[in-house]
Amino acid sequence: MTSHEVLSMYENIAGLSSKMVVAAQMSDWNALDRMENQCAAAAVPTLGGVPALEGSARQRKIDLLKQIMANDRAIRDVTEPWQGRLNG
Repeated sequence: MTSHEVLSMYENIAGLSSKMVVAAQMSDWNALDRMENQCAAAAVPTLGGVPALEGSARQRKIDLLKQIMANDRAIRDVTEPWQGRLNG
């Protein structure tokens, strides 16, 4: 996996996770589920490890990971209370 492929993968996941935030906020659970599966499929190459990046590529990867984590938090901010109501 080249550094370009690594960054492309993370950019794809970041884009999907941004769309997932919107789907969660709109209570579009089908779209959220579909995109969650797409994210999981896109992340499969990471299971075998990805090459270490240096310089600006490394910083871009870090920025993308921060964006993905922020999106995950925003999704959980919507879904956790909803799941709590289902379980309660």
